[in-house]
Amino acid sequence: MQIQSDTDGMALALEWAAKGMYITAPNPRIGCVIVRDGVVIGAGHTQLAGQDHAEIQALRDAQARGNDVRGATAYVTLEPCSHYGRTPPCSNALIQAGLGRVVAAMVDPNPLVAGRGMAQLEAAGIEVGAGLLAGQAYELNIGFFTRMRHGRPWVRLKTAASLDGVTALENGESQWITSNEARADGHAWRARASAILTGIGTIKVDNPQLTVRGIDTPLQPRRVIVDSRLDIGMDACILQGASCWIVAAEPHPEKEAALQALGHEIIMLPNASGKVDLPALMRELGRREINELHVEAGSKLNASLVREGCVDELLVYLAPSLVGPGQGMFALAPLAHLADKLPLHFRGVAQVGPDLRILARFRPDEDPNRHG
Repeated sequence: MQIQSDTDGMALALEWAAKGMYITAPNPRIGCVIVRDGVVIGAGHTQLAGQDHAEIQALRDAQARGNDVRGATAYVTLEPCSHYGRTPPCSNALIQAGLGRVVAAMVDPNPLVAGRGMAQLEAAGIEVGAGLLAGQAYELNIGFFTRMRHGRPWVRLKTAASLDGVTALENGESQWITSNEARADGHAWRARASAILTGIGTIKVDNPQLTVRGIDTPLQPRRVIVDSRLDIGMDACILQGASCWIVAAEPHPEKEAALQALGHEIIMLPNASGKVDLPALMRELGRREINELHVEAGSKLNASLVREGCVDELLVYLAPSLVGPGQGMFALAPLAHLADKLPLHFRGVAQVGPDLRILARFRPDEDPNRHG
């Protein structure tokens, strides 16, 4: 592929970054391509946590091809790290390799980096630039940026309903309102998340596994259960296999011990009403390095999360059908005035099989180039 401009180079780096969609958490999804005279001489993306970052992969790729990177340009979708974490600094590796120029899509909001990587490169005589295709880079790592800037994950709430907004019949039957294609698409969104959250109500009614299926990924998202009174049955499907984080508000020592014996962790976060403190839970998940949180819950927990300002984005699948009376997506209290409605910003509408997929956000998008 011929690289005719910086935009071409960064667009290709973003394609490489997307190859790490399901594997890099808690690290961001980063791509790097190294170009000389319009020709890509090395490329790579960030691997599993503790393994190579994108820059190291690209340098090794160039070396394996027998290419000399001295004086070449590296396009990276995020500022090269300048600190020792699970791996050594990428900025050092680029300097030692003799790159002539480094172009980053964005400055890293991680306070351990935050411009230091670019400054280190520039001090070593490497030409630097940042801000190219920043919007695309931001969207690819929206959870990482949210955690770095706000100390919590990006929260995406998924729901599926008929065209008249019904998620289940009055008797609880819900399988299946939407199509196989929509459910497969939903698993792709699950796979990109660091954790999946549900409530005890959904577990009692649907007994879900909440695992990723049909997606080639080495990582399964952590499963998080909101269960104020620890009502979960010990035979629940979600308790089988990998450990869960169970978030409660009332202590039950015997039940806690039984769940812990199965490898699950109990997190006590009560609020003044004796329920789980949802904003505190979001902060705790941020502390635990959860970048993107995917919610699949019932109308009550959905409404509580929205009411507490914990949801950033809705992922809604609408089937081309009318169901009539049944359960809705959000058990919100009635409004006295339309002026009190919760505004949303549409981000995208696409057809998935026979269904519509709608992405809508509660807050306007942040400036992707904002530092800190």
